[in-house]
Amino acid sequence: MRRRVVVTGIGCITPVGNSVESTWNVLQEGGSGVGEISHFDAGNFPTRIAGEVKGFDLSQYVDDESDYEHAGRNVRFAIGAATEAVKDSGIMDDPQLQPVDFGVYLGAGEGQQDFMNLMKIIADAYRDGEVDLVEFTRGGLASLHPQAELEQEPNMPVGHLASIFNAQGPNANCLTACAASSQAIGEATEIIRRGDAEVMLSGGAHSMIHPFGVTGFNLLTALSTNNEVPQRASRPFDKNRDGFVLGEGAGMLVLEELERAKARGAQIYAEIVGFGSTADAYRITDTHPEGRGAISCIKMALKDAGLNRDQIDYVNAHGTSTSVNDRVETLAIKGALEEEAYNTPVSSVKSMMGHLIAAAGSVEAITCLLAMRDGVLPPTINYETPDPECDLDYVPNESRKQRVQRALSNSFGFGGQNISLIFAQYEN
Repeated sequence: MRRRVVVTGIGCITPVGNSVESTWNVLQEGGSGVGEISHFDAGNFPTRIAGEVKGFDLSQYVDDESDYEHAGRNVRFAIGAATEAVKDSGIMDDPQLQPVDFGVYLGAGEGQQDFMNLMKIIADAYRDGEVDLVEFTRGGLASLHPQAELEQEPNMPVGHLASIFNAQGPNANCLTACAASSQAIGEATEIIRRGDAEVMLSGGAHSMIHPFGVTGFNLLTALSTNNEVPQRASRPFDKNRDGFVLGEGAGMLVLEELERAKARGAQIYAEIVGFGSTADAYRITDTHPEGRGAISCIKMALKDAGLNRDQIDYVNAHGTSTSVNDRVETLAIKGALEEEAYNTPVSSVKSMMGHLIAAAGSVEAITCLLAMRDGVLPPTINYETPDPECDLDYVPNESRKQRVQRALSNSFGFGGQNISLIFAQYEN
């Protein structure tokens, strides 16, 4: 028999709150964390709005903030969310915990680029219509800080967390676009299931609210340009949606082998019972129009959990607010759950937080756990005009009281990477 895995701690930093409970309060109320971009001057960009984290103070989580002088927002958010999750779990108070049995697996994105400095180096090296590579290299060596450059690498958050918590077990990071942190949670679950660790800290952290990030998504015409009313820009499944809104933040979960968690009297939020992972194998920038990968992914998670399609009480959708994603995800939910899709409520918290990219899945997994804990479904806000191609129950605009025993969380990444996780109320 495979070992069972439960969640014993959670933590998050999001555009609507710098803790689990503050985030959850806003999500239940249908609030929004979207506003004008303040990280840089976006005045000449087609998109000038984002879901930024507000008032985050790293000094609340570390003894010496100067140790992270060159760390990006992704690392800082990761530390904040992980500290909350680890404290919530009580795992560090367990004298039986061996460092080699404690691992970290993240789906974290890259750090911050020194955009203005890089542009200056390029401009200073520009000669007769071309960049002089010798001058460019000289300028880079003179003005780019090596530690800051190192901190851009996506493996840095997982390394920092391993050091902070002395987690000497399995250590990895995956960056599969918007599916990354959900994939990390699923693969961390498998590590515990097969006995390679007893405890895993898993989740993700990311911020792409910088000139490169916004430019890239604008060139793909993927972002909403509803700059006049930022709080209404993210409108998943609504007929008048015009793209997603960038967000940032981190979500972390402490995963633990069930018998170990029970032995130390740990709180148990839920059991991870299902994990599905597929690829569309279609295009770099598009999901398959018939949702073949997403359908297979949901079915794989159901099979892994040993559940029938009528046993899912709630679906936390990827729900980006792009025309293609929302249509294809609706098609996928119907393809996997068949007639039960119309009896299963679906909602997207990206309507309130924006899209946290690599960190999105972990924060949405936490949302599922809180929905199960409190019997409350978070709403899809800004849902006003039904789309005939999106015809499910999207819990429009207001949260809903409903008991949730099993929740499905979907993360469908850019380019066709699909992850589905199923959480269930713990039962002996």
